[in-house]
Amino acid sequence: MGCMKTWIQILTFFAITSAAFADGLIVIHTPTHVPHGHYAFAPLEVVYHHVNVRIDGQVATTAIDQEFYNPNPHRLEGTYIFPVPKGAQINKFSMEIGGRQVEAELLSADKARRIYEDIVRTMRDPALLEYAGRDLFKVRIFPIEPHSRKHITLSYSQVLRADSGLVSYVYPLNTEKFSAAPIKTVSVKVELAVKRPLKTIYSPSHNVEIRRHDSRHATVGFESRNVRPDTDFQVVFSTEDADVGVNLMTYRNGDGDGYFLLLASPGAEIKSNRIVPKDVAFVLDTSGSMAGRKLAQAKKALQFCVENLNDNDRFELIRFSTEAEPLFDKLVKASEENRQRAADFIKGLKPIGGTAIEEALRKALELRPDRSDRPYVVIFLTDGQPTVGVTDEKQILSNVRRIGGQTRVFCFGIGTDVNTHLLDDITDTTRAFSQYVLPDEDIELKVSSFFTKIKEPVLANPKLHFGGDIRPGKIYPSPLPDLFKGEQLVVVGRYSGHGHAAVTIEGTVNGVMKKFTDEVEFPSRDTEHDFIPRLWATRRIGFLLDEIRLHGENRELRDEVTDLARNYGVVTPYTAYLIVEDESRRNVPVFARSLQGFDSDREARDAMGRKWTRLNMEKAGGQAVSGSRSSSAFRLAPNASEAVAVGKMEAQQSVVAAGPAPAGMTARVAQYTQQQRFVRGRAFFQNGSQWIDSNVQAMPNARRVQVKFNSQDYFDLVAKHPHALAWFAVGRNVQVALDNTVYEVTE
Repeated sequence: MGCMKTWIQILTFFAITSAAFADGLIVIHTPTHVPHGHYAFAPLEVVYHHVNVRIDGQVATTAIDQEFYNPNPHRLEGTYIFPVPKGAQINKFSMEIGGRQVEAELLSADKARRIYEDIVRTMRDPALLEYAGRDLFKVRIFPIEPHSRKHITLSYSQVLRADSGLVSYVYPLNTEKFSAAPIKTVSVKVELAVKRPLKTIYSPSHNVEIRRHDSRHATVGFESRNVRPDTDFQVVFSTEDADVGVNLMTYRNGDGDGYFLLLASPGAEIKSNRIVPKDVAFVLDTSGSMAGRKLAQAKKALQFCVENLNDNDRFELIRFSTEAEPLFDKLVKASEENRQRAADFIKGLKPIGGTAIEEALRKALELRPDRSDRPYVVIFLTDGQPTVGVTDEKQILSNVRRIGGQTRVFCFGIGTDVNTHLLDDITDTTRAFSQYVLPDEDIELKVSSFFTKIKEPVLANPKLHFGGDIRPGKIYPSPLPDLFKGEQLVVVGRYSGHGHAAVTIEGTVNGVMKKFTDEVEFPSRDTEHDFIPRLWATRRIGFLLDEIRLHGENRELRDEVTDLARNYGVVTPYTAYLIVEDESRRNVPVFARSLQGFDSDREARDAMGRKWTRLNMEKAGGQAVSGSRSSSAFRLAPNASEAVAVGKMEAQQSVVAAGPAPAGMTARVAQYTQQQRFVRGRAFFQNGSQWIDSNVQAMPNARRVQVKFNSQDYFDLVAKHPHALAWFAVGRNVQVALDNTVYEVTE
């Protein structure tokens, strides 16, 4: 501990402060020239944090560019500490501060742990415990001039580990516990260069943009502004010579069923004879309600799609209002002449008349040839509900089932006056999905972005098979969607059994059945990929919410949504309402309830109950559209944390759209949904100053042990359970369930 005193002097009362930006933490020393008791630090402000990563094969070089600002009127001195990414074997390190190279000290995990714990003792903040098992770089920073910026660049290299064909890169991007204010700009750019063709590129932590430059080079990008990142950034990738790469990760903890994540990708370069020619029918609502901006944007979107058809594709255009009018009356080749006719047709479209949805759909579906191996896609755009011809949605849906066959019908609902139940049922029936474009959103952007993704089919009607003794279940998405060039399937599910097995994805390529297999081990225990259960739970919740919304509520569905939302921290205004109602019904002791503030707010509970009922009854309107968008965000989630954030935002929009509420109720409910965190596989709920592990509620008779925060017993406890460091790092007052014991940490 003596070494700590040489580099960190901390005021005993109020002059303790830090600034963190994503990976590093600055501990400020005492300003010795200021009389004790006459100065309080203002936290250093993060200006930006940019990370550039170059991965060549399995060697990653990470370069960090950070700038922060001292808002204080005094010169400061501090120490910058950087927790080394877990598992990194660093062979190169350099650091520059203020334009000159500086020497930093690298401490092993054992020495670093003492520093982490000592900072926890002096700062009375357990946040750094999460990093207590990692090595540490530290360097003295002086001077930090008043009202000035301090620029830091940092770079290091490491050898990445490969597991079951997947190479994983992780960057510590968890700042919520340190940063006094949102970070103004956070960006991560990963450039990949490999010797074999890239197949899978996937981030389980963030919604990233992936640009495949060719078969062996790609760029992965993430950027956000004014945020408090609370999840480490992770990218996994694989290389394979096969046309479609298949990779699988698993998670299993205990005696119950395990979880799996399957990734299937054709990569960026597929031989032209492997690209499947497709048939497309574009169906556009031109009723009177489409007048103005909506029709103008929709026409531009259709023009983009026609221009981006492949030469071997066939297509048709159908506009509908009071009646449906096809352009060609058949599928025609995407020749230059036919594209020009389509462009002229689109240009002349005018808004007038009613909405003959059934006739338009029927004409589009009947265009599909009886015997064809080509994928058939209908892109259906409407802003209204059926008002002409067959208007009964059950009859419309029955017709889609009867003549739809293998057709995929992708629906775009424009505005809020659309029948979400009808469009969602159509897309579910045809193994597609629906999207809703709100009045302030860009129709052209949404449609053109979607069409770009489905431009080049690679594998049609894919199916998944497991060998050995592995028994899969509750797989999402199900059935599997078609696979397209440059895209990838992200499939999650549960499984029982263990041992060696083959996982095969099969489908048709130009009418010929193809199979792609990954030989994997399904272990009896594997806790490394702890993001998989939450991703599965998020998609399962989306599926269950759609079942309730489209087909009616029952106790089994409601109870399962509630349990999953509570255990995996998927808390929206609606799931929060279900949680408090469930715990009240089960007479859970008040001190053990998850959302005690919401539970005691009778006005908000009653109002949310009415809005929940309306959500599951109304088929059109702002609440219905936002409700559908929320469950869709969960059901189609590429990763859990981003999906939960989007799903929560859409659910809150749905609450607002549901109509008037008691003064301040919507804001209060939104605040209740923020009082939870999901950390390393567990949900924690904040009640007052205390954080409670959601597992505690299921252990009413467990032994309880009280431990004083910052005591020697406390540090002995966290040292004894290194896998639980992140859970104890949640707060100074926290209940954590471990080994049939509930540990109550209190100040």
